[in-house]
Amino acid sequence: MLNAVGQAQHILLLGGTSEIGLGIVEEFLERGPAKVTLAARADSPRIADARATIESRGGDVEVIDFDATDFEGHGDVVKRAFERGDVDIAIVAFGTLGDQEELWQDQAKAVASAQTNYTAPVSLGVLLGQKFKEQGHGTIVALSSVAGMRVRRSNFVYGASKAGVDGFFINLGEALRGSGAKVLVVRPGQVRTKMSADAGEAPLTVNVSDVAKATVKAVLDGKQSIYVHPFFEYVSLGFKFIPQAIFRKLPF
Repeated sequence: MLNAVGQAQHILLLGGTSEIGLGIVEEFLERGPAKVTLAARADSPRIADARATIESRGGDVEVIDFDATDFEGHGDVVKRAFERGDVDIAIVAFGTLGDQEELWQDQAKAVASAQTNYTAPVSLGVLLGQKFKEQGHGTIVALSSVAGMRVRRSNFVYGASKAGVDGFFINLGEALRGSGAKVLVVRPGQVRTKMSADAGEAPLTVNVSDVAKATVKAVLDGKQSIYVHPFFEYVSLGFKFIPQAIFRKLPF
């Protein structure tokens, strides 16, 4: 369990090389050392650096081989993580962006994108939900996106998956209500990471450290969902009331 100063005993990061996920782990480690389980592809060229970074911050790291689209293997990944003891924080932080114009015109690539960005988080959410319900404490942190609040023409394959992820994890939190376990849905706008480097600077872009600090604070405050940039809450609310005939003319 998190102690009085918000120190975690065990953190699981699904997407063990995710810049945002690692930033959240590092922010938790500011409150004290913890066991950290990084679930990532064993052959990832970035996993060694991720491990070294977390160990330098006080994490006792174990790496588990994890393939987001190996759905049959998800049960073993979760089981192995919990063999290290109860998990206080599980962060679901993997995903792909891809070429959005290519995706909607290539069936195989669209399916692969949806499996990584939607089906895999749901698969793991079900497994984590059962484990957290059994242990009676802890928080599942799901990285959603502002892109899922009103799906736009410019990135609708990605946005539709994020809309599904958002709805699933919000209601997983409802299903776990009263069990002692919680779910936090985090909705960043664009974040300055390697994945978004080619997208250009969008309005209200935030840094990884902004996401990390907001996420940890929200976990400690027991929040159900957050927009990392608070202005996006009002933007997203406004978008819901714009007719599609007008929405399609907006420059994004």
